[in-house]
Amino acid sequence: MKFATGASAAVIASLLWAGAATQGEAASSAPAARVDAARLANAAAEPGNWMTHGGTYAEQRYADLDQINTGNVGQLGLAWSHELDSNRGQEATPLIIDGTMYTTTAWSKVVALDAATGAVKWTYDPQVPKDRGHAACCDVVNRGLAAYDGKLFLGALDGRLIALDAATGKPVWTTQTFDKSQPYTITGAPRVVKGKVIIGNGGAELGVRGYVTAYDAQTGKKAWRFYTIPGNPAKGPDGEASDPVLQAKAGESWFGKYWEAGGGGTVWDAIVYDQELDQLYIGVGNGSPWNHQVRSEGKGDNLFLSSVVALDPNTGRYLWHYQGTPAESWDFTQTQPIMLATLPIDGRPRKVLMQAPKNGFFYVIDRETGKLISAKGFVPQTWTKGVDMATGRPIEVEGQRFPDKATALVAPSALGAHNWHPMAFSPKTGLVYLPAQEVPFAYQTDKDYVHKPGAWNIAVVAALNAPPNSLEATRATRAILKGQLLAWDPVQQKEAWRVQYDGPWNGGALATAGNLVFQGNAKGQFQAFDAASGKPMWAFDAQTGVVAGPVSFKVGDTQYVAVMAGYGGAYPMSTGFPDGPQRVQPNGRVLVFKLGGTAKLPPYEAPALAPANPPSQTFTAAQIARGGTVFEGNCGICHGAGARSSGLVPDLRRSAALTDAESWAAVVHGGILKDQGMVSFAKWFSRDDIESVRAYVGEQAKFLASDDGAKLAAKGSAGQ
Repeated sequence: MKFATGASAAVIASLLWAGAATQGEAASSAPAARVDAARLANAAAEPGNWMTHGGTYAEQRYADLDQINTGNVGQLGLAWSHELDSNRGQEATPLIIDGTMYTTTAWSKVVALDAATGAVKWTYDPQVPKDRGHAACCDVVNRGLAAYDGKLFLGALDGRLIALDAATGKPVWTTQTFDKSQPYTITGAPRVVKGKVIIGNGGAELGVRGYVTAYDAQTGKKAWRFYTIPGNPAKGPDGEASDPVLQAKAGESWFGKYWEAGGGGTVWDAIVYDQELDQLYIGVGNGSPWNHQVRSEGKGDNLFLSSVVALDPNTGRYLWHYQGTPAESWDFTQTQPIMLATLPIDGRPRKVLMQAPKNGFFYVIDRETGKLISAKGFVPQTWTKGVDMATGRPIEVEGQRFPDKATALVAPSALGAHNWHPMAFSPKTGLVYLPAQEVPFAYQTDKDYVHKPGAWNIAVVAALNAPPNSLEATRATRAILKGQLLAWDPVQQKEAWRVQYDGPWNGGALATAGNLVFQGNAKGQFQAFDAASGKPMWAFDAQTGVVAGPVSFKVGDTQYVAVMAGYGGAYPMSTGFPDGPQRVQPNGRVLVFKLGGTAKLPPYEAPALAPANPPSQTFTAAQIARGGTVFEGNCGICHGAGARSSGLVPDLRRSAALTDAESWAAVVHGGILKDQGMVSFAKWFSRDDIESVRAYVGEQAKFLASDDGAKLAAKGSAGQ
């Protein structure tokens, strides 16, 4: 059945990144990315290029190329690779335009490469201050660029929207998109729509108010802004495109002094243009704080949190919305990828959008009206029994909102049944290929919650999710964490097939006309599957987890498949379970494959880790407990639950400072490593609190030094 688709070495790499823009002979002769509105609108007619984030405006991530297919994919080999300068997470989708690849890397850096050879044309480093990394909930990642009229558009972590000359990498203009005194970040890819660059931001965990903004692509001047939630009523309207609907619809759905903690609703990923209907769809994120009981006195739906909102791309005017999780309380963002298609629904073609957000439902929505067509759970769910199709609202399970002092084990969880990882749709098979996962989470209201400006603010006790200091208990907990590549029939709303993984946080998907689906996984394998059956067809050892979305393109007569390799993001940063290795990660790479490719990756041997370094002092149980609360609610976001680092940032259980109170305080309280990204926590916690954190990490170090702890660490190191 057919479906309509809608209208090299590390040293060299480190030197290349040294300047803001390094140019050579190759750079001066590089062709500009002359992508105009007509090319963007007809991107499907140029399958050899990949000109926008999702491949086309429909964002189906389908490559209409079949030189690489089920009959010959076994001959696929590495054509070339390009080593990056960081081992932090790599989440970008490269753009390939007229033989040049443009991609972003960790810390919002940009590189232009010859798409056939990997030769560097230019690099650009926006020199994001390292202390901005503290505001990044989920690693210092960047998911890609937009291209238009000879320029590339970068959303930098520190909020700058930067237009670069595509031929040279030199900045053309720069606009600051948010107040840098607030803990906003940008990790998502901009989109270009009708001569405007559309960008959102992140930061809801730290306490901000979400919005999306359109800027003139030629000048960087703001065209319009849409706030996703109301502000402080005492300040009156914002003077923005969102004012009428916030007053008419959203305001009455909020209670209490929600604005004091920001409220949330950031637009940090999905921004999709519907060229058939001339509508813009944005995915809106979670509340700030997460806990609805604290955020809004437990009352009201809190529009437009956890919603898809349709806007007029010319003015930012509200058109319609669908809220998947009213009164959001679990970090159930609806920012996950949105794709457009025309599907046969009840015997007639319907223009739909499809989305599988964190809450575990696969939604099919009529994009002309915003009416829900269907919604089915694609992973086990404890918080709901389904969706009431008469109202479009979930049928909630009592107790899952963790009232009073109750603890609720909820599935899915804040990490999502599906997170940012791109899904793909094949018009040949009619299936959506979805990176799904099962990661339950224990929620309890933080009875001691007080808003801390600029710090982690969720009003949920996070220490409940620290891994136990027991080998068997940790193994049992780890066993329930699952990941899948799920092939989903969006018309029948049912599973067609699935590939089961040992653990979550696996990569984005790409579907091709060669009847293949490509996906990387957290264990370091980049794989190809038969799109119709899910049969594994090919695999490549990338030496590090592959979480980004792959692309396919053509240069001359040769089809290539490319992916960014580099383990990182929310799960590797925050979880303490040995899903990924407890080792120093290798630097990320751009990997590009072709039939008959013979290139090889250099072998990687992780440096030996320092031994556990527990303090000799004896701490009280109260100190350790207090340290656990502070650590798991603030430090564990980067350094890992239970202080079990995945290797992206230092493993504090092995730190030389752990045995010395003054050295520890100089880092954590004094901020002497601010320029390396470790900010001072003095404005949020006392010296006694910091010492309690040392006590807690010391306990984790003692466990690491034990036989059981050593076995867990070894298992983690061998896990990838």
